[in-house]
Amino acid sequence: MYKILIVEDSHSEMARFRDLLSKNNFEVIEAINGQQGFDMAATHLPDVILMDIVMPEMNGFQATRKITRHETTSHIPVVMISTKNQETDRVWGKRQGAQAYLTKPVNEQELLSTIQSAINQ
Repeated sequence: MYKILIVEDSHSEMARFRDLLSKNNFEVIEAINGQQGFDMAATHLPDVILMDIVMPEMNGFQATRKITRHETTSHIPVVMISTKNQETDRVWGKRQGAQAYLTKPVNEQELLSTIQSAINQ
């Protein structure tokens, strides 16, 4: 069973991702901001991280950069998921180390195939 860390400050989005991933046999762990996401990634070493961008304390760009550049967590693929849908956001997300960038609302099949692709790389 693959372990997915969801870093999301919206309770409704978190519940949606949790339900979708759980019903597809993923183990889900949760963080509500970027700093907590980094801490959870370093502690639990998930297979994939789903990262929101707009969050308090440490935003998703900062957390992705920290995760992908830290020796303990640099191997973990990060998929950014946000309502920010500008090309500059996508480019910046990739520059921070994100493997993929999806926009909300996320299509279930697209999310699952993106996670599978991240796991297989």
